[in-house]
Amino acid sequence: LQVRYCLQEAYTTLEGARVKSIDYIADFVYERSTAPDSYGQRYWLPVVADVKGMRTREYAMQAKLFCNRYGHAIREVGG
Repeated sequence: LQVRYCLQEAYTTLEGARVKSIDYIADFVYERSTAPDSYGQRYWLPVVADVKGMRTREYAMQAKLFCNRYGHAIREVGG
C-alpha cells in the first residue's frame, strides 16, 4: 500500500501567505511479527519501506522528519 504521511501541516504566515503541508508517500507499508517474548507473546510492528536507487537531499530531509514525528525509521530497499 502507498500511504501518505503528513510530516508538517499546512499553515498561514503572519503576512497571510499560505504554506503547503510537507507529505511523504511510502512505497510500501506493512507489519512484521516480533520474536516471541518470555511469555510466548508476539507483537506486530509497523514497517514503512521505500525503494531507493539514489538517496536525494529531499528524501533525506523527509526521512528525518518522518522518524521524528512517527518514532521509527523508514526501511530503505535498494532498487
